[in-house]
Amino acid sequence: MLSRIRLSRLGVIDEAVLDLSPGLTVLTGETGAGKTMVVSGLGLLLGARADASLVRSGADTAVVEGSVLLPESHPALLRAAEAGADVSEDELVLVRTVSASGRSRAHVGGRTAPVGVLGELGEMLVAVHGQAEQWRLRSPEQHRLLLDASAPQTVGPALAAYQECFAAYRQAAEELRSLTQEQDRRTSEADVLRAGLAELERLDPMPGEDLALRAEEERLGHVDALRSSATSAYTYLAGADETSGVEFDTCAAQSLAQARESLSGVSSHDQDLAALETRIADLAYLATDVAGDLSNYLSGLEIDPARLAWVQQRRSELSRLTRAYGETIDEVLAWGARAAARLDELLTADDRIGELRAAEQRLRAELAQTAAALHTARAEAAEHLGRAVTTELSQLAMGKAAVSVVLGHTPDPAGLQVPGFQEPVRYGAAGIDDVEIRLAANPGAPARSVGKAASGGELSRVMLAIEVVIAGAASGSSEVTTFVFDEVDAGIGGRAALAVGARLAELARCAQVIVVTHLPQVAAYADRHLVINKANDGQVTASDISQVSGQDRLRELSRMMAGSDESEAALDHARELLKQAQQR
Repeated sequence: MLSRIRLSRLGVIDEAVLDLSPGLTVLTGETGAGKTMVVSGLGLLLGARADASLVRSGADTAVVEGSVLLPESHPALLRAAEAGADVSEDELVLVRTVSASGRSRAHVGGRTAPVGVLGELGEMLVAVHGQAEQWRLRSPEQHRLLLDASAPQTVGPALAAYQECFAAYRQAAEELRSLTQEQDRRTSEADVLRAGLAELERLDPMPGEDLALRAEEERLGHVDALRSSATSAYTYLAGADETSGVEFDTCAAQSLAQARESLSGVSSHDQDLAALETRIADLAYLATDVAGDLSNYLSGLEIDPARLAWVQQRRSELSRLTRAYGETIDEVLAWGARAAARLDELLTADDRIGELRAAEQRLRAELAQTAAALHTARAEAAEHLGRAVTTELSQLAMGKAAVSVVLGHTPDPAGLQVPGFQEPVRYGAAGIDDVEIRLAANPGAPARSVGKAASGGELSRVMLAIEVVIAGAASGSSEVTTFVFDEVDAGIGGRAALAVGARLAELARCAQVIVVTHLPQVAAYADRHLVINKANDGQVTASDISQVSGQDRLRELSRMMAGSDESEAALDHARELLKQAQQR
């Protein structure tokens, strides 16, 4: 439960602390004092969207801090720990800061956290019901949401099972539609890939073959010039014509031998000269080696017109591949690997279509079964909700009113054939049911949609009755232990207001209930009464919050009833009101 809320520089509230406790806490104050601002601050603490207009004029930031007492096993503590919060104690501290520029920051358990974490924790901790939610009674879609919320233990699992099946069915159907529509394109693509892979298989190129063939064609195309140049070089080195065998008197090898011989007689007398002799000897050996290599080169250099023609033909064939699939044969081979994988994918698409058709039929049958189970759960919940709300209304000075929750469906030839229904019906992410909450305000009056049948005050009480039923269901099936009602009693008064207070007090026996109200009849039931006090120094308006009891509480109730906290008559009325509340 919430144990404390601190508000700083939030709207008209400069600094205020709300000390909260179990039971029913009411928050009252003059119009414009800032009651709604407290609810807005609580909303920020629970992850609501930040608004720079909430920051007090002249301030840089607004801060809302809340302390929540939780048992060790509460899922909110586990989620906070996942976010890095310090949860060593049973108190979880939440902080929300909003700057004048509209930016906000969140802290959970002393650690910075995304604002979304506050929203997740808020869903586990607090249920907020406000007067603005009466619009839900005018929206058919909201009628279904209210019905589902009234039976979380039965409708909740059935809805989750249906939605899981619905999502799987939609995914299979969408994939099947996509594959079926693209079947012609896949066939064309597969034909192109087959032709390319067939050409690649026929030519069967080797990695780097295009580069090797280009080098070979270059050599074969210039064989005469290569032989002539190599022969000349051999002659200069070895002193003989490789083709004729004629030896020459002067050559590089002979000249180097003579140079070495010139130095050999005296090189022993000088180390430098000996080193030069060694280098000349190395040159002689190298010249001999190169001459031998040239001889081998010339012996292997043959003119082969047939080989040249074959190389040129092979290069022409490979060039078709490189023009179509890559700049080099290596790139063509890489394309071939990708093309083979893609062709396999395309060829297995038909098998996938068959699998998806079978899966679609199976999931559609499961969807029909889960839709029927969801409809059954809703039908039971609708009957219970109608009875429970009617009972609540009898406690809210609407004893002659009757509420019913009606389930309908829309026939659709292309819809879902659900067991128990004679014809296919329209279905969606929320099931097959059209839900309408109806009200018969008086005996014999026809039941009509509650948004049309109820007056303003009746609408407030019907909404409150529904909220109390939903809150009671939530308190018995979830970890939520705090309920906040923001002026849901608007538009009612007198005995009806006393009845509203009594119902809120009843709910507060099993949960923490915080009510923002302008009705003294409701405030009289409070276990703790907090008052927002507004002060104005002529320049700045500021509000703070204080707890009232005893005579101070009587004066506040008197002000709420008569607009004056000094009238003895009003004070007497306040005493009588408190007495009635205690008796009820």
